[in-house]
Amino acid sequence: MNDKGNISTFIDTYFLHFNAAALADAAKAYNEQLENDAKMLVSLAGAMSTAEIGKIFSEMIRQDKVHIISCTGANLEEDIMNLVAHSHYKRIPNYRDLTPQDEWDLLEKGLNRVTDTCIPEEEAFRKLQHHIFKIWKDAEDNNKRYFPHEFMYTLLLSGVLEDAYEIDLKDSWMYAAAQKNLPMVVPGWEDSTMGNIFASYVLKGELKASTMKSGIEYMTFLADWYTKNSANGIGFFQIGGGIAGDFPICVVPMLYQDIEQENTPFWSYFCQISDSTTSYGSYSGAVPNEKITWGKLDINTPKFIIESDATIVAPLVFAYILNV
Repeated sequence: MNDKGNISTFIDTYFLHFNAAALADAAKAYNEQLENDAKMLVSLAGAMSTAEIGKIFSEMIRQDKVHIISCTGANLEEDIMNLVAHSHYKRIPNYRDLTPQDEWDLLEKGLNRVTDTCIPEEEAFRKLQHHIFKIWKDAEDNNKRYFPHEFMYTLLLSGVLEDAYEIDLKDSWMYAAAQKNLPMVVPGWEDSTMGNIFASYVLKGELKASTMKSGIEYMTFLADWYTKNSANGIGFFQIGGGIAGDFPICVVPMLYQDIEQENTPFWSYFCQISDSTTSYGSYSGAVPNEKITWGKLDINTPKFIIESDATIVAPLVFAYILNV
């Protein structure tokens, strides 16, 4: 490896104990996976795209440090929304002080709040709606069916949004993924804004639900991808919790328990960044060892949990992997 960058050196020097050490150990083990030619899945939960994770995650994609992504529908669309409407976003640093009336006032202004950042409905959602509807409709008219992320890739690569870009294109992780046609699964896409919009067209009779490939089809795609790519191991780097993580990690027990492919390897690495309190019955708060009992991780799988804010931790881990 080349001489380390400033951030990597800082982590090696000062991140020695507790959550800091977990961060450093997880980053080093991630690099070891790559050095052993293992593949890596990264799952994105929460509002990481609105948190502008694309500024560094896009470089992870360009440098082949991630080989498949599982993300929520919100993260899928919000990276593109930030790309075309960045100047219209409104930051609310005192969001903890907002009253219900303050929140209502934001709604009436078309500002949908995510913690300290408001997404502008008209400039973000509606700016994309006309273009994505045309792509959905063209597919349907030609008897074609695609996954949600494939429609988004088509939107980005078509060039129809180029005049609307408001940030440097290199900071869009979705554009980086589209350029590589990176494999992706988007479980529960229907609960995203674009999912709701698609459903509204179905309700109005303007589109057929079958034009959009389903979550079951995502799972069968993932099962095939995992089987074909697991020779040297596949690691699992999970940002947050919820369906973005729970959906893809289940592919391993499904393959060897339900399909009876008994030679299916376990995930070869596991790390979760979470600020959820460890608790009973909570997926996000479950410690990695619990996943052994579900047939997801092996006894010897390197396991890490970094109990902190993902908007702080993920960029640091990625900076270490990228040797920044």
